[in-house]
Amino acid sequence: MNFAETLKTLPEFSGEKLVLTDVTGAEVASIANAPGTAGSFRVYAYLARQYGTINVEAAAEGLAIFAEHTEDATLHPGKHPNIDRLISIMTTGAPLGVCII
Repeated sequence: MNFAETLKTLPEFSGEKLVLTDVTGAEVASIANAPGTAGSFRVYAYLARQYGTINVEAAAEGLAIFAEHTEDATLHPGKHPNIDRLISIMTTGAPLGVCII
């Protein structure tokens, strides 16, 4: 399945944004639940619900969910920052905490 098809299978989440924190609790990024980032918001919220944090296992599932966009992100670093973040977790092993506001 491609990203759009897979996204339809994920539960919907309410909230204005999702805040990502490092192991010290410092905010490192946020993802708005708004046009242009609502898909990433939904993926990250789903991963947080499934895994409790965005760890290596969650990042691997997230990269699979992003499907064709993962390949594009690999070929064009910086174009898809929310996917780049998952790739970084796979490389470093450093998890991210998630809080939906």
